[in-house]
Amino acid sequence: MATFMAACGTARAGDARLAALYPQDGRRPMAGPDYARYPGAGILYCRNAAGLPVRAAAAWLIGGPRLVMLNAHNFRSRRLEATRAVADCFFQIAGRNYDFEPDSLRLGVLPGADALHITDDWALLRLSEPVTGAAPLPLSDGATLPTGSVPLPVTMVSPAGHENYDRPTSLEACTIRQIDPPGEDGIRIARHDCNNGYGGSGSGLFDAEGRLIAMQSASLSMNSRRAFDVEFHYGSALLFEGALRAAVLRESR
Repeated sequence: MATFMAACGTARAGDARLAALYPQDGRRPMAGPDYARYPGAGILYCRNAAGLPVRAAAAWLIGGPRLVMLNAHNFRSRRLEATRAVADCFFQIAGRNYDFEPDSLRLGVLPGADALHITDDWALLRLSEPVTGAAPLPLSDGATLPTGSVPLPVTMVSPAGHENYDRPTSLEACTIRQIDPPGEDGIRIARHDCNNGYGGSGSGLFDAEGRLIAMQSASLSMNSRRAFDVEFHYGSALLFEGALRAAVLRESR
């Protein structure tokens, strides 16, 4: 399985955050109709060393009023060391904050794993109370996309924004350029040319019908403004399929 590339989407102090990932930058802020088209869009907030809540990443209310999907690397390092406690974080959606059940973290890594890979960079959490006033993201039918280099227009939806973009949210029309063969958990990596920045992990990639295709995990050479290169400079997202989709189906019942 592919391991993490140079930079995950979580913010890192001291990095330059002013440039896009690619020369083109078509990002715009999310507006009211976007939240209706892409329901479930929320934000993971976590407390820093001073105890102040800061936005960490995108997170999605999915399949029901209490289930949240996001990246595992918000809580684990590449070597699966704990980096945050669930109790130090909360979920914000539609202007309200919701606590997580502290013992509800479900990670995508397989038993006995010693590293976090892009294809298992997912996690599920349950909220201590159901969300009211916001609809969850409905479950898509699962990916039926062919493996290989078949361009697919998508929209990257980033409810937590990016630190190399001057608005708190962003949305961009972009393209999945290649889908790699599946890993042992049945999940494939989508290589795409969507602009990303620190804090943009967990962003959703949606097709023209508004169905979730993939969840952003990591990108190479953040803020470099270099042209897309399928081997050396691309964004990586894990497709909503295999073990991830099965877990969401199971937990949302």
